[in-house]
Amino acid sequence: MSDFDFESFITDIPDYPEPGVVFKDITPLFADANAMRQTVLAIADHFRDAGITKVVGPEARGFMIGVPVAMELGAGFIPARKPGKLPRETYFVSYELEYGSDTLEIHRDAIESGDRILIVDDLIATGGTAAATGKLIQEVGGELVGYACILELTFLNPRDVLATSGDQELFSLVKVG
Repeated sequence: MSDFDFESFITDIPDYPEPGVVFKDITPLFADANAMRQTVLAIADHFRDAGITKVVGPEARGFMIGVPVAMELGAGFIPARKPGKLPRETYFVSYELEYGSDTLEIHRDAIESGDRILIVDDLIATGGTAAATGKLIQEVGGELVGYACILELTFLNPRDVLATSGDQELFSLVKVG
Protein backbone atom coordinates (compact mmCIF):
# COMPACT_ATOMS: atom_id res chain seq x y z
CA MET A 1 0.00 0.00 0.00
CA SER A 2 1.02 3.59 -0.60
CA ASP A 3 2.89 5.54 2.12
CA PHE A 4 0.71 8.53 1.36
CA ASP A 5 -0.86 10.03 4.51
CA PHE A 6 -4.55 9.86 3.55
CA GLU A 7 -5.63 10.42 7.12
CA SER A 8 -4.10 13.93 7.18
CA PHE A 9 -6.74 14.99 4.63
CA ILE A 10 -9.66 13.85 6.80
CA THR A 11 -11.05 16.52 9.12
CA ASP A 12 -12.94 15.77 12.32
CA ILE A 13 -16.11 17.82 12.76
CA PRO A 14 -17.39 17.43 16.35
CA ASP A 15 -21.11 17.32 17.09
CA TYR A 16 -22.15 16.98 13.44
CA PRO A 17 -24.81 16.14 12.38
CA GLU A 18 -25.87 15.87 16.02
CA PRO A 19 -24.28 16.24 19.46
CA GLY A 20 -21.86 13.45 20.36
CA VAL A 21 -21.05 12.48 16.78
CA VAL A 22 -17.60 13.17 15.33
CA PHE A 23 -18.11 13.47 11.57
CA LYS A 24 -15.16 12.45 9.38
CA ASP A 25 -15.06 14.97 6.50
CA ILE A 26 -13.22 13.63 3.45
CA THR A 27 -13.90 16.61 1.20
CA PRO A 28 -10.40 18.07 1.81
CA LEU A 29 -9.02 14.91 0.18
CA PHE A 30 -11.20 15.51 -2.89
CA ALA A 31 -10.16 19.19 -3.01
CA ASP A 32 -6.43 18.41 -3.24
CA ALA A 33 -5.43 17.17 -6.72
CA ASN A 34 -2.49 15.08 -5.49
CA ALA A 35 -4.43 13.56 -2.59
CA MET A 36 -7.26 12.61 -4.94
CA ARG A 37 -4.81 11.11 -7.43
CA GLN A 38 -3.09 9.11 -4.68
CA THR A 39 -6.49 7.85 -3.49
CA VAL A 40 -7.47 6.65 -6.94
CA LEU A 41 -4.08 5.03 -7.56
CA ALA A 42 -4.01 3.26 -4.18
CA ILE A 43 -7.41 1.67 -4.75
CA ALA A 44 -6.79 0.87 -8.43
CA ASP A 45 -3.31 -0.54 -7.76
CA HIS A 46 -4.69 -2.83 -5.07
CA PHE A 47 -7.18 -4.37 -7.55
CA ARG A 48 -5.20 -3.86 -10.77
CA ASP A 49 -4.56 -7.58 -11.35
CA ALA A 50 -8.05 -8.72 -10.34
CA GLY A 51 -9.55 -8.46 -13.83
CA ILE A 52 -12.14 -5.86 -12.85
CA THR A 53 -14.48 -5.13 -15.77
CA LYS A 54 -16.95 -2.83 -13.95
CA VAL A 55 -16.90 -0.60 -10.89
CA VAL A 56 -20.16 0.05 -9.04
CA GLY A 57 -20.45 3.26 -7.02
CA PRO A 58 -23.39 3.80 -4.66
CA GLU A 59 -25.00 7.23 -4.71
CA ALA A 60 -23.64 9.82 -4.24
CA ARG A 61 -20.04 9.94 -3.09
CA GLY A 62 -19.38 6.49 -4.52
CA PHE A 63 -19.67 8.24 -7.89
CA MET A 64 -16.92 10.69 -6.96
CA ILE A 65 -14.33 8.00 -6.26
CA GLY A 66 -15.74 5.14 -8.34
CA VAL A 67 -15.54 6.86 -11.72
CA PRO A 68 -11.83 7.74 -11.56
CA VAL A 69 -11.00 4.28 -10.15
CA ALA A 70 -12.91 2.69 -13.05
CA MET A 71 -11.03 4.88 -15.53
CA GLU A 72 -7.68 3.96 -13.97
CA LEU A 73 -8.58 0.25 -14.21
CA GLY A 74 -9.88 0.54 -17.78
CA ALA A 75 -13.27 -0.64 -16.52
CA GLY A 76 -16.82 0.58 -16.98
CA PHE A 77 -18.73 2.39 -14.25
CA ILE A 78 -22.22 1.54 -12.97
CA PRO A 79 -24.05 4.03 -10.77
CA ALA A 80 -26.19 2.52 -8.01
CA ARG A 81 -28.90 5.13 -7.53
CA LYS A 82 -31.88 5.86 -5.37
CA PRO A 83 -35.28 4.87 -6.83
CA GLY A 84 -36.62 6.86 -9.76
CA LYS A 85 -33.24 8.36 -10.78
CA LEU A 86 -32.38 5.96 -13.61
CA PRO A 87 -34.26 6.31 -16.92
CA ARG A 88 -34.46 2.68 -18.04
CA GLU A 89 -35.57 -0.64 -16.54
CA THR A 90 -33.76 -1.44 -13.32
CA TYR A 91 -32.94 -4.12 -10.82
CA PHE A 92 -33.26 -2.99 -7.23
CA VAL A 93 -32.33 -3.98 -3.73
CA SER A 94 -33.94 -2.76 -0.52
CA TYR A 95 -32.09 -2.96 2.76
CA GLU A 96 -32.46 -1.97 6.37
CA LEU A 97 -30.80 1.05 7.93
CA GLU A 98 -30.46 1.90 11.60
CA TYR A 99 -33.63 4.03 11.43
CA GLY A 100 -35.59 2.73 8.48
CA SER A 101 -34.83 1.29 5.06
CA ASP A 102 -33.45 2.36 1.70
CA THR A 103 -33.31 1.12 -1.89
CA LEU A 104 -30.69 1.23 -4.63
CA GLU A 105 -31.17 0.51 -8.32
CA ILE A 106 -28.95 -0.31 -11.29
CA HIS A 107 -29.91 -0.52 -14.95
CA ARG A 108 -30.93 -4.00 -16.06
CA ASP A 109 -28.39 -3.97 -18.91
CA ALA A 110 -25.48 -2.72 -16.77
CA ILE A 111 -24.05 -6.11 -15.79
CA GLU A 112 -23.20 -8.81 -18.30
CA SER A 113 -22.34 -12.44 -17.71
CA GLY A 114 -18.68 -12.69 -16.75
CA ASP A 115 -18.38 -9.14 -15.42
CA ARG A 116 -15.97 -8.91 -12.50
CA ILE A 117 -17.16 -6.14 -10.25
CA LEU A 118 -15.60 -3.92 -7.60
CA ILE A 119 -17.83 -1.81 -5.35
CA VAL A 120 -16.20 1.54 -4.49
CA ASP A 121 -17.54 4.04 -1.98
CA ASP A 122 -16.16 6.89 0.08
CA LEU A 123 -17.12 5.39 3.43
CA ILE A 124 -18.13 2.02 4.78
CA ALA A 125 -19.78 2.36 8.18
CA THR A 126 -22.10 -0.51 9.10
CA GLY A 127 -21.60 -2.25 5.75
CA GLY A 128 -25.34 -2.37 5.03
CA THR A 129 -25.31 -0.41 1.78
CA ALA A 130 -22.22 -2.20 0.46
CA ALA A 131 -23.56 -5.66 1.40
CA ALA A 132 -26.93 -4.96 -0.23
CA THR A 133 -25.22 -3.70 -3.38
CA GLY A 134 -23.00 -6.78 -3.41
CA LYS A 135 -25.98 -9.11 -3.09
CA LEU A 136 -27.74 -7.32 -5.96
CA ILE A 137 -24.67 -7.70 -8.18
CA GLN A 138 -24.49 -11.40 -7.42
CA GLU A 139 -28.24 -11.91 -7.94
CA VAL A 140 -28.08 -10.43 -11.46
CA GLY A 141 -25.08 -12.54 -12.50
CA GLY A 142 -22.06 -10.37 -11.78
CA GLU A 143 -19.01 -11.72 -10.01
CA LEU A 144 -18.35 -9.58 -6.95
CA VAL A 145 -14.58 -9.30 -6.55
CA GLY A 146 -14.44 -6.96 -3.58
CA TYR A 147 -15.17 -3.68 -1.87
CA ALA A 148 -12.98 -0.58 -1.60
CA CYS A 149 -13.41 2.61 0.37
CA ILE A 150 -11.48 5.61 1.56
CA LEU A 151 -12.70 5.40 5.15
CA GLU A 152 -13.81 2.35 7.15
CA LEU A 153 -15.47 2.79 10.54
CA THR A 154 -14.18 -0.42 12.13
CA PHE A 155 -16.00 0.17 15.42
CA LEU A 156 -19.27 -0.48 13.57
CA ASN A 157 -17.99 -3.91 12.42
CA PRO A 158 -18.79 -3.60 8.70
CA ARG A 159 -16.69 -6.66 7.87
CA ASP A 160 -19.14 -8.86 9.78
CA VAL A 161 -22.02 -7.61 7.62
CA LEU A 162 -20.03 -7.90 4.37
CA ALA A 163 -19.09 -11.49 5.20
CA THR A 164 -22.77 -12.44 4.82
CA SER A 165 -22.46 -12.04 1.02
CA GLY A 166 -19.27 -14.09 0.66
CA ASP A 167 -15.57 -13.85 1.32
CA GLN A 168 -14.83 -10.81 -0.83
CA GLU A 169 -12.13 -8.47 0.38
CA LEU A 170 -12.77 -5.05 1.89
CA PHE A 171 -9.86 -2.71 1.11
CA SER A 172 -9.84 0.59 3.00
CA LEU A 173 -7.29 3.40 2.95
CA VAL A 174 -8.09 4.69 6.46
CA LYS A 175 -9.56 2.73 9.35
CA VAL A 176 -11.21 4.52 12.25
CA GLY A 177 -11.70 2.40 15.35
